[in-house]
Order: sequence, then C-alpha cells, then structure tokens
Amino acid sequence: MKVTIGGPLKLAFRPWVEGLENVPAEGAAILASNHLSFSDSFFLPAVLDRKVTFIAKAEYFTTPGVKGRLTAAFFKGVGQLPVDRSGARGAGEAAIRSGIEVLERGELFGIYPEGTRSPDGRLYRGKPGGLARVALASGAPVIPVAMIDTEKIQPPGKVMPKLMRPGIRIGKPLDFSRYQGMEHDRFVLRAVTDEVMYEIMNLSGQEYVDMYATAMKRQLTEAAKAEKEAEKAARAALARAEKEQAEKEKQTEQHRTEP
Repeated sequence: MKVTIGGPLKLAFRPWVEGLENVPAEGAAILASNHLSFSDSFFLPAVLDRKVTFIAKAEYFTTPGVKGRLTAAFFKGVGQLPVDRSGARGAGEAAIRSGIEVLERGELFGIYPEGTRSPDGRLYRGKPGGLARVALASGAPVIPVAMIDTEKIQPPGKVMPKLMRPGIRIGKPLDFSRYQGMEHDRFVLRAVTDEVMYEIMNLSGQEYVDMYATAMKRQLTEAAKAEKEAEKAARAALARAEKEQAEKEKQTEQHRTEP
C-alpha cells in the first residue's frame, strides 16, 4: 500500500513534513494526531518509513457484496484494525486492547484523541479513555502530530480531493512513565490527555474548544434540523398567506361584479 498509494499520494500532493526525526526507527510508540479529514490516515503513514496501525469501525470489514470485500481488503492493506462497537463499552475497550497488542509487537499505533473528525477545523477536547489508557498500560511514548490543511483537500462529504499541499508537524515524544500503573485513575487520564492535546494545539495552531467534537456535531445537526424545520414552517406560512390573499381578492372581485 505504501507503493501503490503512498508513492502517488506524495507525488501528487507533495506534503511537507517537520519533525520526522521524532519518530523512532524501531520500537513501540503512539502517534496521537488531530483529525481534520478522512485522508489523515493516508497522508501520515505515507510520509513515514514504518507501518502505522490505526483502528476502524468493524462495519468496514463486514459489509457484504463485492464492494464490501474490496473495502475490507483495502482497510486491511493500509493497516487498519476492525473494532466492534457493540456492547456496553464497545469501541473504547476494543480500541484499547487493539492498541496495546500493536504496541506489544513493537510497532507504531495511530490514534485520534478527539474520537472523530473536527466538524469545523478547530481542535476539540481529547477523550481520555483511549489514548491515556493505552499509553499508561503499554508504557510507550506518545508522539503528538498535527495534520495541517487536510480538511481543505477533502472536506467532510466530498469525494474528490482538491490538489494542494498539506502539512504534517511531528512533535517530540512525551514520556508518561511517572503515571505507570495509574491507568484507572480518571484524574490522571484527564491530565495525560490534556497534556497531549496542548502539544497538538501548539503544533497545529488550531483554536482549542473545551468540549468534545461529538457534542459539537450533535449541536450542529440539531441546529441544521431546526433551521430546516423553520424554513419549512415559513414556506407553509407563506403559502397559507398567499392562499388567503387569493381568496380575499376573489371575494372582492365577486362583490364588484354583483349587480
């Protein structure tokens, strides 16, 4: 996949990279990145010599039919691991187990602490359940990564990408060994996550929003729904007013023509 996708990707988009020396040539490490676009999971691995394993929802691997099989083969080829999101704690526990297994093999594990793509290009609060627990349970260093301008290349909902240069800034590894064995302390998990997000913010230059991206997406969805309903109500009100006006004009005309 690095040859068939990574090479052409670098040739076409010419991504610029800073801080490649911060990624170890061997050994386990966690790449914690902001998440602006679906293409983030392609640009980051493309500029690294080592394999990066991300996690992906299990539906990408279980969809039936020819398209489903091709999709599954593609995600396996680019190093994605399926995560079953069913169950009480579903995705979180599955992601943690998968991440620890990758790191135990001495590989690179990629994770987006925000949990989902940014809806508006800003940096949102990191979720402590995944990144921090994997880091403390594995003892692997956390390398902050900032993807830059990838949302302009492929905005949410757009299939065809725009040809322009994205950027990738890779920060220095963060050591959280001082918290070893405290992966179930929610205050420690919050502190670790916030420290990583602070470094990502400095690297990316994004405006920070102290709320989860999923919550913002819900707000935006609800606002869009409310706006759509308001427009529908306004159109209905206008139609009623026009109908009433037409009835009045008809009645007026009838009165004029009466003998």
